[in-house]
Amino acid sequence: MKHLAIDIGASSGRHVLGWVEDGKIRLEEVYRFENGQVRKDGHDCWDIDRLVASVKAGIDAALERGPVDTFGIDTWGVDFVLVGEDGRPCSDAVAYRDARTAGADAEIERDVMPFADLYARAGIQKAPYNTIYQLWALKKEHPEQIEKAAHLMMVPEYLTYALTGRIVHDYTISSTTSLLDAAKKDWDFGLIDALGLPRRIFGALSMPSADAGEYRGVKAIVPAMHDTASAYLAVPARDDRAVYLSSGTWSLLGVERAEALTTDAAREANFTNEGGAWGRYRFLKNIMGLWMVQSVRRELNGAEYVEGRDGEATEAALAKLSDYERGRKYSFADLESAARASAYDGTVPADDARFLSPASMIGEVMSAASGRCGEPPRTVGDVIRCVYRSLAASYAAAVDGLRRVTGTDFTSMNIVGGGSKDGFLNELTSEATGLEVFAGPTEGTAIGNLIVQMVTSGEFADLASARAAIVR
Repeated sequence: MKHLAIDIGASSGRHVLGWVEDGKIRLEEVYRFENGQVRKDGHDCWDIDRLVASVKAGIDAALERGPVDTFGIDTWGVDFVLVGEDGRPCSDAVAYRDARTAGADAEIERDVMPFADLYARAGIQKAPYNTIYQLWALKKEHPEQIEKAAHLMMVPEYLTYALTGRIVHDYTISSTTSLLDAAKKDWDFGLIDALGLPRRIFGALSMPSADAGEYRGVKAIVPAMHDTASAYLAVPARDDRAVYLSSGTWSLLGVERAEALTTDAAREANFTNEGGAWGRYRFLKNIMGLWMVQSVRRELNGAEYVEGRDGEATEAALAKLSDYERGRKYSFADLESAARASAYDGTVPADDARFLSPASMIGEVMSAASGRCGEPPRTVGDVIRCVYRSLAASYAAAVDGLRRVTGTDFTSMNIVGGGSKDGFLNELTSEATGLEVFAGPTEGTAIGNLIVQMVTSGEFADLASARAAIVR
């Protein structure tokens, strides 16, 4: 059997064919496309129609190679599309880095409930981009969109619906909304009522493996639609004292648990309880991740992440780099080599909201480093080394917090995703955390997506046997 994982991140998407051969999971990437944002009606938005077209083009490319039995779509969390009774979108797919949620957390804490009570119910860490804050902001700005809506669909749910016409709501992606009762694994309608949101838009939840219809004769299966949930499925941990790190645009560091952990200590450490496949939980911390490196590279290469945004801040920052070569196309390998050659020892607080969507990432790193260390990075290598060291420090702090909250003495770290290829960052991470680091698989998210399809199709009996096939 052939299965297709459609794995879409904030910067790019890919279609990966997978099959089982001689007891091993085999992969072939058949399509890749760029993803980014557009400025629309004053907000940074996903071009949802372009995403739908890219998903269809990738399926076409896969079918050119032969029959495909199943497919599943995963993406980042928290973002959504509202759909009316007519089946058409009645809201834009506003991106989580947009500034519309500024102040929403304080307003909800004042008018609805304290964050301590919200955390005890939902178990989701406070972050300005959480769906709960996005909906609060939307209700204030465009109440008519909420009034018209019949369904709230998270991005991968909407993409699947656009192909198959079937509405299926996945537990794993819905758990990122901060609107679920963490213990019951279902919508918290008491909270939803308190927020003044209509119950009708929150459909019944399904667990991964649900039937989602078909497109061009290929059966759609609900994978773990949240990309982190898929990535964690692909971690070939040696024992139960391993920390998992899904390393990509975001870094998601944590462990798997059978139960949610919503204690005061977990809240104060700002850990989150996201839903996993087969009803498990991912107890983890969201860390800014390789978004910082990706953003620096885009600026060096003259590319824009949000079409239509003013680039003056980037130009000013580039002028301060002593070795910047205008017109050169910097690869990630180039940046890693430059970082290794640098001796810069400053750091910045990588989890600070200032790095979420700055006018210039290079300029923001320079400013933060200057304020903290007195000496800003002055070369390309200095900037990247500063980011790497800052990320490693954030990982170490998260591991320490995980130890305190769970009472577990961790011995190793498994890094999956695209960031697992960055050898220098892995070395700094091992040094900062004191843990042995195991890197790979690089395509962890796609593999996790495929695992659900393969278990559902009967090619593996369970998750354990599928994980064993990864390390063979």
